[in-house]
Amino acid sequence: SRPPLSPPPPRRSTLRAFATGHTGTASAAANVCVDVLGRVLLEVLARRAELGASLLRPGEGLLAGQSGLGHAALSFAKSTAGKGFRGVQGAAARAGAGGKVLGEINDETEEQMRMRTSIGVARAAANFNDLEVVAEYTKRLEGNFLKEIDAGYPRGHDTEQLRMCIKGLGGVVESFSNASERAIERLVSTMLPRVRQIVNEAVGNEGGSAIPAASFMGSPVLSGATSTVSSTRLDYDLDDRAFELAQLSEGYVGRMCSSLDELIEPLGAHFLPKLSDALLIGILGGVSTRLEAAIRKSKFTPLGAISLDSDVRYLMNFAKDRLDSPELKSNVTLCKACLPLARLNQISLLLNVDDLEDVLDLISVSKRKGNWDLKLDDAKTLLSLRVDFEGSKVNDLLQMDDE
Repeated sequence: SRPPLSPPPPRRSTLRAFATGHTGTASAAANVCVDVLGRVLLEVLARRAELGASLLRPGEGLLAGQSGLGHAALSFAKSTAGKGFRGVQGAAARAGAGGKVLGEINDETEEQMRMRTSIGVARAAANFNDLEVVAEYTKRLEGNFLKEIDAGYPRGHDTEQLRMCIKGLGGVVESFSNASERAIERLVSTMLPRVRQIVNEAVGNEGGSAIPAASFMGSPVLSGATSTVSSTRLDYDLDDRAFELAQLSEGYVGRMCSSLDELIEPLGAHFLPKLSDALLIGILGGVSTRLEAAIRKSKFTPLGAISLDSDVRYLMNFAKDRLDSPELKSNVTLCKACLPLARLNQISLLLNVDDLEDVLDLISVSKRKGNWDLKLDDAKTLLSLRVDFEGSKVNDLLQMDDE
């Protein structure tokens, strides 16, 4: 990844104005500094982050999709290794169509192509990092300027006006932080279609019974041939034998998490820890939402409910092992940060009750702790999935107002 963006000119020019000892001059320079950082630089970096998100679109950009990396993405990686960003489609057009692109790719070894693609991912990730770097720089800049005021200017009305001008940098910090959050949200949105495909392949929906094997970053472009491997279907309608077999074999969640690792790992190596965590939380939300939809189509035996609990715990441990922030290392804080995952955890708790009479206590206690988002209609639908619970008894038990 290229070195983080460091913008010293506003600081130098403003400090020169401070050195005059004239509050009017210093205030004017401070206002210019706020405008340059909070308007001009913010707009430039926000656009670059938007470009970075488009360049990382799985299957079309620098990350592998369901069919691996396409010709345009591979050509992009080759043509931009040392020349800055260009559009993916434009890079493909300049490189030539079809066979010409393949010819160029075959001139390099697989390892060289892997390295060039990694450089492209690093540069795209740096666009996101720059927003956080400038936010931190501006925060420090504000503190340094305030120290200059305390050290070099007498108390008075004009000095207080200068101080207020400098404090305008606090709004700039917030603007960059908000832009960084929006940029990650945009990146998550571009990656969610691939995330949904991964979940569908794992649970056995929408043609997910076979996955192409690949030789280069998930891409069949270089290999010229594909093979298939069977995926494990989500199934919680388990008898004793099926449950024992499920414990001995790798379940669909393990396969799903391995595919998620392949998708996220190239970015995690280059993102700042804060951004890496935000990306993973966003991806985890998409995974949890898709899994909930699949779970609602299944039937559950008591053993199947136990298996679901194990799968949800596996997913949460997968996330905690990859999150950098210590605050996200507990199940409680992780669920607060990712509400779809919190719902998935609540569904597991609900389906694992031993008796219907325990449901009301579970809901009541969880609501008091602020750990319950499922509505009563959701609870009825989910409990009806248990093959050993009669639907009429479920309805009779939950006849109460939804708070």
